[in-house]
Amino acid sequence: MLRSLLLLLAALTCSHAYASEAKAPTLLRGDASAVKDMLQKNYPQIGKIEKVNKANFLGLYEVVTSDQLFYTDEKAQYLINGSIYDLKTMRNLTEERSRQLFAIDFNGLPFELAIKKVKGNGQRKMAYLTDPNCGYCKKLEGELRNMDNVTLYVFMYPIFLGSDEKVKAVWCSKDQVKAWDDLMLNNIQPPAGTCDTPSAKVLELGKKLNATGTPMLIFADGARVPGFLPAAELENILNGTAGR
Repeated sequence: MLRSLLLLLAALTCSHAYASEAKAPTLLRGDASAVKDMLQKNYPQIGKIEKVNKANFLGLYEVVTSDQLFYTDEKAQYLINGSIYDLKTMRNLTEERSRQLFAIDFNGLPFELAIKKVKGNGQRKMAYLTDPNCGYCKKLEGELRNMDNVTLYVFMYPIFLGSDEKVKAVWCSKDQVKAWDDLMLNNIQPPAGTCDTPSAKVLELGKKLNATGTPMLIFADGARVPGFLPAAELENILNGTAGR
């Protein structure tokens, strides 16, 4: 029964499910390499496939690209883009697995390119890419304002029109943390900056991390979350990664 429900829920939560029109050749059961070769050869629009793994449910295979997790069947006739839940625990299995597959080496991040903000004992850690003209980034700062005992690494990622000047003004300020908070929380623009900024390097970092929007959150366990999260969810994740 659970198997059937999972199949139904997977179909309901999928963003897309692609089916091939061509008749797929018979593959050896459990041959992940054959599945990968077939998908890469016949459906290059998927992009470069990093690896194909046998999933632990429903007879599916994981199809891993540089930044996304798909599923396919053993004959590579269907491509599923979406989340699969375990209804007994209501766990999002796709999200959990994605965090493992796309984990970032947190300690390897170039923190010299970020504004460092230590709150309380600073024991918990989080980094994020953010743009001063991004509405959800400002909303995120409002959530972070009342959080304590956390070290925040703010990578200013100017992808919106007019953001370069604001980033430069903040970076060139004597007190970068205050200038950033004033800008994002109180809409107080700091004086124009005249120093050099690391914006080009941060943009390169964002490209490497496949950050197509802001904010993008990175936690101490290497998990990355694209988009805004409320304080309660941030607290849960930070508490789970404390000490790493």
